[in-house]
Amino acid sequence: MAEGARAAVMIMMMAMAAATLVSVASAIQGTATFYTPPYVPSSCNGFQNDGVMIAAASDAIWNNRAACNKRYSVRCTGATNLGVPQPCRGGSIVVTVVDYCPPGCQGTIDLSQEAFAMIADPNAGKIQIEYNEV
Repeated sequence: MAEGARAAVMIMMMAMAAATLVSVASAIQGTATFYTPPYVPSSCNGFQNDGVMIAAASDAIWNNRAACNKRYSVRCTGATNLGVPQPCRGGSIVVTVVDYCPPGCQGTIDLSQEAFAMIADPNAGKIQIEYNEV
């Protein structure tokens, strides 16, 4: 490989590493709960079927409907209670905000039951998360 090509590869690898660090550093800490079907009507899209990779936003995210149809990456980081001490299943999901979780909402983001089950044991009920808009 030519010296110039090697340098270009090294620069690209360093840029990718930096982008990964920025994305991890910008993750916001919060909690997630889940809700069960039916998922329609929703506050954002009425009777439109938005699938199951959806969420309801608490006041921390909602911002007077500005969160509608925004997508968030969500990753389980740990338990919030002793019931399921290690609820996380690994990985992350991307959900679309389609609803509002009113005051008294138990989590920062209320995931559909299906979305929650992809990242954590539903028996936990509530989990610690990291999330960011994608």
